[in-house]
Amino acid sequence: MILNGIMWIARSRAPWWDFPERHGPWETVYSRFRKWIDNSILDNIFRVLDLEADLEELSIDASIVQAHPHSAGTKKGAIH
Repeated sequence: MILNGIMWIARSRAPWWDFPERHGPWETVYSRFRKWIDNSILDNIFRVLDLEADLEELSIDASIVQAHPHSAGTKKGAIH
């Protein structure tokens, strides 16, 4: 629950006080987050998760990627 809450904050970029109750009290998650950062525990968690990642079937959603207009064949000097 704590790790899910930390990930929610990282993804949403919301302030801690807007934290959803389903992950527990924001104060608890924040204090654990700070403790894990200070003790390098969070780094170790992500390092272990990275080692166990199965990259055989990696899928990247490109629906949010924005390319520069020139990459789509827009002529030089055209109005974007």
